[in-house]
This record gives sequence, C-alpha cells and structure tokens, in this order.
Amino acid sequence: PSADDLADEMEDVDFEDEGADEPDAEAWETEDEEGVEDGMEAQDDSEVTFSLHSASVFCVSLDPKTNTLAVTGGEDDKAFVWRVSDGELLFECAGHKDSVTCAGFSHDSVFVATGDMSGLIKVWRVDAKEEVWSFEVGDLEWMEWHPQAHVLLAGTADGNSWMWKIPSGDCKTFQGPACPATCGRILPDGKRAVVGYEDGTMRIWDLKQGTSLHVLKGQDGHQDPLTCVASNQDGSLIMTGSVDCHAKLVNSATGKVVCVFKMESVAPKAPASEGEEAESNSVESLGFCNVMPLAAVGYLDGTLAIYDLSTQSLRHKCQHESGIVQLLWEESSAVVYTCSLDGAVRLWDARSGKMISEYRGHSAEILDFAVNKDASIVVTTSGDHQAKVFCVQRPDR
Repeated sequence: PSADDLADEMEDVDFEDEGADEPDAEAWETEDEEGVEDGMEAQDDSEVTFSLHSASVFCVSLDPKTNTLAVTGGEDDKAFVWRVSDGELLFECAGHKDSVTCAGFSHDSVFVATGDMSGLIKVWRVDAKEEVWSFEVGDLEWMEWHPQAHVLLAGTADGNSWMWKIPSGDCKTFQGPACPATCGRILPDGKRAVVGYEDGTMRIWDLKQGTSLHVLKGQDGHQDPLTCVASNQDGSLIMTGSVDCHAKLVNSATGKVVCVFKMESVAPKAPASEGEEAESNSVESLGFCNVMPLAAVGYLDGTLAIYDLSTQSLRHKCQHESGIVQLLWEESSAVVYTCSLDGAVRLWDARSGKMISEYRGHSAEILDFAVNKDASIVVTTSGDHQAKVFCVQRPDR
C-alpha cells in the first residue's frame, strides 16, 4: 500500500476516543444501548440546548432572583453561567483543575459559587463576571449557599463542614466523625444545618456557636452512608436517606426519629454469585411537599415512593424503568419531578400517583436538574455533555 493509503487508514483509527472511553465504557454500555433502542436520540422535547461542555455535565442551578440564568459544571473541569432563554454564554467560571461537581447562586443572585472534586471553591460576582474569592479544602462532597445571607457551607471527605462569609472569607469549621460528610442542608431558619456522614450518622449543627445540637447514630442513625437530606418548609422536620434503603423522618427540635420508611426491595435478592450489582438499591433523593403533608423518596431501583406524613404510610409507588437520580417538588403544588438514568424527566401527581407528562431529549442519563419558581421550565444536565431547557407549563395546572 502507498503512503497515502496508510494515511487514510490511520485517519479511520480514533485514538483519542478509545482511550477516553475505556474507564467508563463498561459502566455505561448497557445504558447507551438501551437509549438507542428507546429512540432516546430521536425525540427532543427541549426548547434550548447548551452544548459548550465537552464531557458529562454534573450539576445545574438556576439563579433564585430572576430564574433567567443557569450555572452548570462538568467533568471537563469547566463551569459556565448562561442564559436560560437562548443558551447564550454569560461567562466561564475559569480556573478549575478537576470535575466541577457543585455550583449554585447566592439567595439574591449576586454571587455564583463553583466547586470541584479536588476541593477548589471559587465565587464570582455575577454582574461584574469576575472572581471575588477562592479557597481550597479537602475533596469536596457538597456545597450550599445560606438561604438569607452571603454565607457558603461545604462538606468534605475528611468529615469537616466549612462555613465562609463571602467575600470576606471569614471561616468556621464543624468537625464531624473521621469519614466523609456526604450530604448537608442549611435549615430554613438559617441558624442550623443538618449534615449526613458516611458512617451512617447525622448531626444537626448550630451555625453560630459551631456546636452539635443533636447526633443520630447507632440504631437511631443509618446502617450505611447517608446519600441525601431534606427539610420541610418551616424546618421542623428533617428527612435523611441512605444506601441502607431507609428514609428517616426526624424532629429537628428534639433530634428524635419520628418514623422510618423502609422500602422492601421488589426484586428478590440475587444469589451472591451474580455479584453485588443485581441487588443494589439505595435512597438517591428525597423531598417534602409544601402544600400537603407528603414526602417523596426516589430509589436507585427506579421506585418513586410517595409517603403520607400524617399517617406515616406509603401512599403511592410510581415505577420507573431505571434508577431515579434526583427528585424535586413544585413549589406550590403536589407535583413531583423526577430525572432518571434513562434520560427522561417525568412529572407525577402525588395525590393520584399518576404520571402527568414525560420529557425526553438527552441521549444519556440525566445527572442533575432544576425547576424554576413558577414551574414553567426544567433545566437538565446529562452524561451526553449537554444541558437542556424544557418548557413544562401546562394550561390545566
């Protein structure tokens, strides 16, 4: 063969992709094949697609004040602030050297914070599009803005939770057990935070004093790592979810467990020889309804469970084909949104347990999503390197 023939042949060899795909190829292979069969590629219900990321997009938040801006962070070590209406880039949050897994706006949309896995956190002033503060902690697990102040809270793999005033950088740390602080949430009163840990314990912290008000551990705690925490609108109740498949309802004033919601796995336990995968299930996301005494729990096996808090019983089970990644309630109705590994967003009526609608457009799993205040749009991020905006406003709701 001539040199030209060889050159042509080499062009067909895609070196870069082969290397890039190897570590993850196995993990997502089945997902991708399913997706293509389901016609995931073909149907796109979205209004806007943001495609500046060059790898999986891990997180998204909407600016609380106007709901016109989104911030997304991804595996490409990048974070972008962009306009939801047309996908127009406002600015890049530059300088991260690891996957950006946390991103969010302050309560008044003045600042946006981005955090990467290695623990580098940066804060930007949105109107000036400039960085005003940065700090490096241990490996970052989660990050959240205070609901009423320019204060940022973050949890790290060494078990610490950190709190900073922005932009002065005044700092306080809350020392947890010597294991990752896997999830956290500032309670609505702005004075306390609940933090969950890998050893199954949960602590309620007094943010001002820096002291631990309540600790749930042993039988009261979970038997496996905590995956998520949530509180109801007035902060009187906390819910914790764990790899142990239990969701615990806790009185935040007393620190006592009110009840435990256990999901009996639908699938029979697989024999050990088949490996762990077949039977893995866990609580992935949970949240409280604002208008009725209901709570929703999303599981890795695809179950969305709606629990009635007044009777402490299971009200509905809404089944998904594949695992639920996250759920969110509409602010002023009994409608719950789920996103899942099959790349779809679904809206469920929690009173009837029926699906209201389904939106598709991603060719891979959805990894995070956000809903605006009036529940007219959903912004999703996915393993397909894209973020999408879906209009979900319906005249009959």
